[in-house]
Amino acid sequence: MKRLTYIACCLMAMAFATGCKEDELADLNKGDTPLALTLSEQTLILNETNRDKTILSMNWTSGSNYGTNAAITYELQIAQAGTGFTDPLTYFPGKTVYNYTFTTKALNNAIRGHFNTQAGTGITLEARVIATVAADNVDPQVSPVVSFSVTTYEPVSETLFLYGTATSAGWDNSQAIAMTPAEVPGTFTWQGQLSSGGFKFLTVAGQDFPSYVKGNSQNSIVLRTSASQTDNPWTISDPGIYEIEVNLLALSVLITKMEGPAYSQIFMVGSAAPNGWDISNATELVQNPDNLYEFTYTGVMNPGEFKFPVNRNSDWQQDMYMKLDETHMYLHHGGDPDDSKWEIAKKGYYTITLNLQDLTISINRLKLYMVGSATPIGWDISNSIEMEEDATDGCIFKYSGPMIAGEFKFPVNRNSDWGQDMYMRLDDTHMYLHHGGDPDDNKWTLTEDGNYAITANVEALTINIQKL
Repeated sequence: MKRLTYIACCLMAMAFATGCKEDELADLNKGDTPLALTLSEQTLILNETNRDKTILSMNWTSGSNYGTNAAITYELQIAQAGTGFTDPLTYFPGKTVYNYTFTTKALNNAIRGHFNTQAGTGITLEARVIATVAADNVDPQVSPVVSFSVTTYEPVSETLFLYGTATSAGWDNSQAIAMTPAEVPGTFTWQGQLSSGGFKFLTVAGQDFPSYVKGNSQNSIVLRTSASQTDNPWTISDPGIYEIEVNLLALSVLITKMEGPAYSQIFMVGSAAPNGWDISNATELVQNPDNLYEFTYTGVMNPGEFKFPVNRNSDWQQDMYMKLDETHMYLHHGGDPDDSKWEIAKKGYYTITLNLQDLTISINRLKLYMVGSATPIGWDISNSIEMEEDATDGCIFKYSGPMIAGEFKFPVNRNSDWGQDMYMRLDDTHMYLHHGGDPDDNKWTLTEDGNYAITANVEALTINIQKL
């Protein structure tokens, strides 16, 4: 009997140990470790060119739980020196976390926002960590204070727009054309058609200020914050395709006139294409207005072959873009005997993009996801439910499983910015393609919990919802 009791006690102890959470186990035996904070740097001069890099790491010891085996939670405080921590920046890293890091951008924003510092002016700060033990009659521990200094910067805009009579927007600032942020902080690019006329840059579409205008040379830019300042736009006298590169940190701009694509129209023909081999009705690709070298087709493709003629001449003697490999193409010259085509193995809804500048091609079949309060994952779009693609028809997507009363819709990816295309409700049995950024937000609604079979067809734009 004693042996059985001993075994039972051991099993209970094991069950208790395995039932503990990992962060609780980590706090079981902290001993008498004193709480101390160290910094990776004591003097920081922040520079926006490094805004996405880690600039400061704050590390601390565990402190003690005084033999209670209780969990310890931590609070990191940063205050202006000499204020006695009366109005600190406060962070709560949680249990079993002994480090907090800042990128240059995060630290700059935090210091400027909380302490209202001026760019280029240093501020002396103090930091400490408070450790609280989850047990009665145990006072919080406070680390010794560590001092450091930070010099902040005035951040440049993270958006930039192009407008003026040389552009399709004219001088209507609400129609200003968004430029593309580059990997290097403060830099933006744009490529497209410019007419004779002027242009300048806005930081916010629809607002005249702040803006950037021409400086004392063709390649310099000046920040303009009010109508009283000189307004000097750039002038285009030779219409054509241009590439514009702007660096707001260096206050520079590079404006380059390009040769332009060899063709302004590209078509698709083949047994996989919507109109088959009828070249006189070949499907026209859409030219990207911001990159005239880029042409795209979005729609249904069937199993079969395809290639890209540059016109719809029925004599078949025209130039065509043909397959070099799965991601590259070459220009076939009309009359030559070569005839290399791409193949589609499965019907589906595809996006096919050609770039005449680097002779690349991308071929991607649509995936469909489901998100919403009616779904098991709720509105967590980064974990949205991937619909099951039909075995033979890649335009048909299915879900079978639990749903609850609520709403749902179908994004085409899991991007957490919510700016992607989605299939939304037209009525109970039909849907339409919502374009990312548009204001419409029409969802289907379920009124009962239960198991459902949901089938969406992106070719027919139909949906079937059955409660099982």
